[in-house]
Amino acid sequence: MSLFEQQLRVIRSRPGFIAALDQSGGSTPRALEQYGVDKSAWSNDEEMFAIVHQMRTRILTSASLTKDRIIGAILFEDTLRRDVEGQHTGDYLWNVKQIVPFLKVDEGLAEQNDGVQLMKPMPQLDGKLALAKQQPVFGTKMRSVIHLANELGIDAIVDQQFEFGKRIAATGLVPIIEPEVDIRCNEKAQAEELLHAALIKQLDRLDAKTRVMLKLTLPEQDNLYLDCVEHPAVIKVVALSGGYSREEADKRLRKQANVVASFSRALLQDLRADQSQQEFDAALERAIESIFDASMSPTVS
Repeated sequence: MSLFEQQLRVIRSRPGFIAALDQSGGSTPRALEQYGVDKSAWSNDEEMFAIVHQMRTRILTSASLTKDRIIGAILFEDTLRRDVEGQHTGDYLWNVKQIVPFLKVDEGLAEQNDGVQLMKPMPQLDGKLALAKQQPVFGTKMRSVIHLANELGIDAIVDQQFEFGKRIAATGLVPIIEPEVDIRCNEKAQAEELLHAALIKQLDRLDAKTRVMLKLTLPEQDNLYLDCVEHPAVIKVVALSGGYSREEADKRLRKQANVVASFSRALLQDLRADQSQQEFDAALERAIESIFDASMSPTVS
């Protein structure tokens, strides 16, 4: 069985959820602040990324992070270029933990227009995809954001995501398409209905060989995306926490059949730099157990 087939089986069939550990340049200071590390701890980006890699290494090597409940982890490019316990991070994840690596490939968000933020141009995409192919990386992730129920803007976001997604899929990697609906959107339910329609339209246009994953905001209407879950072009639908607390995200996730978590803030919210290893592992254990339980229920036969 090829590496791709092994990893595909894990993502499709093994119980568990995907850990989102892909905070990049803009979000890293906030992630470190939540972790209890003040901005005074670094004086430039290199020092900041070294500190965040220490945090990620602590998470990835924790006894609480196991293949029994974690099927994948989304990483930032800088993380993939660094080592964990003497191996490239992607190699460590797959070879030691049997957790499937993904790589965040977008360059951040453009200014808001038509109620959405498209992704910035990605001139470095080919290099990032080549980096992913050097390690046992299964797929990629790219994020854009919807702020208003504007059909023109939402169609533009989905068109852009699938345009890049098809380019990524052509290299043999599986793109995670993430058109996030901001949880503060006053028209969240309407925006999600427009997004759902745009997603189905694009999924139906894919050729028979192209497969994608979707990463979506937990919707106001339960099981809104069930036909996406069941679409033949979709390997997996995962949910982002989007700023909801873990308790609220878990509650909403339990109502989405056959959708599993891909949480970031909700996964890491109780971790602190000054915790002992025992305290750190216990806090991560509680988070993983809670999110795993929410991810495994309910199901549709």
